[in-house]
Amino acid sequence: MSYKRILVPVDGSPTAAKGMKAAIRLARENRGKLLLLHVVEEYSAFISPEVGVSLGPILDSLRLVGRRTLARIARSAAKSGAKPQSVLVENFGGRVADTIVQQARRLRADLIVMGTHGRRGVNRVLLGSDAELVVRYSPVPVLLVPASGRRKR
Repeated sequence: MSYKRILVPVDGSPTAAKGMKAAIRLARENRGKLLLLHVVEEYSAFISPEVGVSLGPILDSLRLVGRRTLARIARSAAKSGAKPQSVLVENFGGRVADTIVQQARRLRADLIVMGTHGRRGVNRVLLGSDAELVVRYSPVPVLLVPASGRRKR
């Protein structure tokens, strides 16, 4: 199967960087395009401990960080021989996984590649698993790249 439109959620983290590395390799092998997605999670602006703080500047800052993250990753991907397209989406109150799945449909992605922490047990229950939800609801195949090497059992 040839993957021509590869959606890669990115947030600047080492975990996302692992997924990005695999996506670049796939894009080069398939002469495909990388669809870089950064989701601005607006709910984080509302958990500010200061009462009466204007949310506008906080949201502007989150958007700016997102644009800078996308630009840096797109430059790196282009230097590696991939063809990136950047998309910044705002998510107000929903799960990031839902936004990723929606964008996969909207952008007509053939594949989603994302890094995952591979959390288990209580950590997974407490922190949730966006990767698991993406796999469950994605309209296209999903490649999960572990943040670190394989764990010993």
